[in-house]
Amino acid sequence: MKVLFCDCFSGVSGDMLLGALIDAGMSVKVLHTELLKLGLPEYQQAEVSEVKKNGLRSSHIQFKLDEGDGHNHDHQNHAHSRHLSDIQKIIQTSTLSDRVKETSLRVFQRLAEAESLVHGCSVDQVHFHEVGAVDSILDICGVMIGLEYFQIDKVYSSPIPVGGGTVQTSHGLLPVPAPATIELMKMCSAPTVPSVAQVELVTPTGMAIISEFAQFSRPEMCIQQVGVGAGTRDLPWANILRIFIGDTCREISTHVEIETNLDDMNPQVLGNLMPRLLEAGALDVYFTSIQMKKNRPGIKLSVIARQSDENRLAQMLLQETSTFGVRVHAVNRVEADREIREVNTSFGKIRVKDKILNGKSVRSYPEFEDCVRIATERKITLDEVYKLLLSESLLK
Repeated sequence: MKVLFCDCFSGVSGDMLLGALIDAGMSVKVLHTELLKLGLPEYQQAEVSEVKKNGLRSSHIQFKLDEGDGHNHDHQNHAHSRHLSDIQKIIQTSTLSDRVKETSLRVFQRLAEAESLVHGCSVDQVHFHEVGAVDSILDICGVMIGLEYFQIDKVYSSPIPVGGGTVQTSHGLLPVPAPATIELMKMCSAPTVPSVAQVELVTPTGMAIISEFAQFSRPEMCIQQVGVGAGTRDLPWANILRIFIGDTCREISTHVEIETNLDDMNPQVLGNLMPRLLEAGALDVYFTSIQMKKNRPGIKLSVIARQSDENRLAQMLLQETSTFGVRVHAVNRVEADREIREVNTSFGKIRVKDKILNGKSVRSYPEFEDCVRIATERKITLDEVYKLLLSESLLK
């Protein structure tokens, strides 16, 4: 699975993300060719320059735009007012790929929802000023082109630095973070970290992209490309955004197997212990019947867990069982990726778990609890539920 991690050391904006994607290896020629598919008469060219921020090399992108007055205007000075429906029409009628269209529209929909909450109006009434400018359409669609270019399956992000001060907008002077940015942070429960900066580090455009796609954690990954995008301002620190692109390293991951033999415990206690171990992070718990010393029938309790959970789960076994010691073996676990999604069925919405190999779903499994609920509600057997779901091609 191909993943992208955003190191938002100095915030995030649309042009920083796009600059980082270019720096990581996306072709400027490809970007330009794709952006022309939007059919925007104002768009002329994408220009990328290498700049240094506090001694660190980074890439900065600017768009050359023609506003129809015979003069070119750079990326920072261009602003139009548009409604969501105007932007949707531009994207939907373009010849961009279906994936780029769909992801770009999702970002603008999220922006519109944030702006509508801030201004107390419907989504359709929102006027996109800074966000709706041609340069921001290019930023958002450009980043989506980049995600497709690198075939990114998942996006991750570090916590978001929150600056202070004020920012000048079409609505006048507003506090930082801007109200729409705060709403976007709230939508995705973004973890934040304080910053001494008295400037806008996080723009609505950048936060909308992160809010829509990113999980806030650092993935296990084998880094293949690194990209550094430059912010416009010069700050006391390197005003850059770094991205790391690579494959997940989950194919072989180190786990442990924790074991102990028991011959003097009430089985009811063990029955209660199993779900507690699973809730505490065990990946699997199972019992094996064994013959122990003095001809006593016994039970081997085995726990499969992540290496990081070893000590906590071993201590739990020592506390909750009669054993005086546990055995711990290092094991390698080869894993398929998995995703849970909701689907509509003749029973209503149910959760389905997809088994992912090499980025493709190879089999889908309905969640057992949902099947039990349906069987109980409909007064039919679990087997009938599974057969009906199979007939609807949910299992493959």
